[in-house]
Amino acid sequence: AGAAAAAAAAGELAQWEYAEPPTLPPHDYKPPPYDGPPKEEVIAMRQQFLNPAIFHFYKQPVLITNGHMQYLYDEKGRRFLDAFAGIVTVSVGHSHPAVMKAAADQLTKLQHTTTIYFNEQTSLYAKEFVERMPKNSNLSRVYFVNSGSEANDLAMLMARLYTGNNNVVALSNGYHGMSVGTMGLTALHTWKYPVAHGEGIVHAPCPMSFRGTHGDDVDAYVRDLNNVIMTQTSGRIAGFFHETIQGVGGGVPLLDGYLPKAYEAVRAAGGVCIADEVQTGFGRTGTAYWGFENQGVTPDIVTMAKGIGNGFPLAAVVTTPEIAQTLAQRLHFNTYGAQPVVSAVGRAVLKAIDDDGLQENSLRVGARLMQRLKTLQDKHDLIGEVRGKGLMMALELVTDRATKAPAKEETAVIFERLKELGVLIGKGGLHGNVFRIKPPMCFSEADADFLCDALDLALSEL
Repeated sequence: AGAAAAAAAAGELAQWEYAEPPTLPPHDYKPPPYDGPPKEEVIAMRQQFLNPAIFHFYKQPVLITNGHMQYLYDEKGRRFLDAFAGIVTVSVGHSHPAVMKAAADQLTKLQHTTTIYFNEQTSLYAKEFVERMPKNSNLSRVYFVNSGSEANDLAMLMARLYTGNNNVVALSNGYHGMSVGTMGLTALHTWKYPVAHGEGIVHAPCPMSFRGTHGDDVDAYVRDLNNVIMTQTSGRIAGFFHETIQGVGGGVPLLDGYLPKAYEAVRAAGGVCIADEVQTGFGRTGTAYWGFENQGVTPDIVTMAKGIGNGFPLAAVVTTPEIAQTLAQRLHFNTYGAQPVVSAVGRAVLKAIDDDGLQENSLRVGARLMQRLKTLQDKHDLIGEVRGKGLMMALELVTDRATKAPAKEETAVIFERLKELGVLIGKGGLHGNVFRIKPPMCFSEADADFLCDALDLALSEL
């Protein structure tokens, strides 16, 4: 079956003929030879032993065996440009030397202990982490966990304990996790199972420009939020969850000016404001270290994961001392949260972001990428919208710009073609018609040009 699929894929690819495909920028790293089982055997074992819900990209899957900074390598040593960063998780680069050294050094001293004992790595990490929060924000207490879902679950618990209210408001088109609790916060049917979930959670329309019900009318979306609070809750709420740029939903930025007014409405209803920075945090937007700063607001609780650990299982909830105190009324514990190795890695990630100038790089390369993508939009009618900030970009493809009909089939074809050209990119949005461009933040201008050249070629071939 695997051989037949490979032959079919090869037949499909034969239809694409080009004289001079774009060339990857030079990179002075050579991966060691792969000495694992054959690709077909790896695929067969996964299909036999892993849960069938675990999906993969591409008709002819890629076996990734090595990575270095913004590049990935398959079992044959072929190099790919990683434009998706392990689903927006590799922030400072694959196998970043400083991160790897921090992990290796700590492993030689102590692999694991928990917070029932003291360890210098955990305390130092908490201090250095809190120092990255906005000054005078009072966001000064951190609880380390293992995943974004876990962080958002904990934030929801804190909000309910602190306010004494139960209802939580989130935004349509958002994604906040796949646990039973966070599945309720998520507002995309593709990620929600037909079981009871999300008790007490309601959704307000997302303030988005391209597909929003009110276009660019910020006040109309704020009225929607107030109406949801007044008609779908008791009028008193525990909190309001939001991403500043929706990730899984298709790289959708919330309209400028929405969050200050939304925060005012939420706090008037007794709730706390919770910023999900799982994807927008740590300088990725270029213009700010935290996504929420781009709208001039200060949340009461911030959750983060993914890029915080550059691929290590690490996440966090940061809040004020008053809200943090609510957990102290009972015993609360996390077996792996902030254990010594991941704390050492987390510290190294923070330092690499600063030392390598990655926020500034995200701003500079993101501007180049936006310029190139806008040029492609002028050339190709299939591109309905280019959106995003820094190195969190998205392209939404439509068959008709007037009706905005999703170009699902065309997106799938281009997706496969980009892989053949050497670009591994993300795909998402409710209709699966959005390219998510969220590479490691060490992405260069040459990388951005290569990606856009490959995308231009793929679009031109349709």
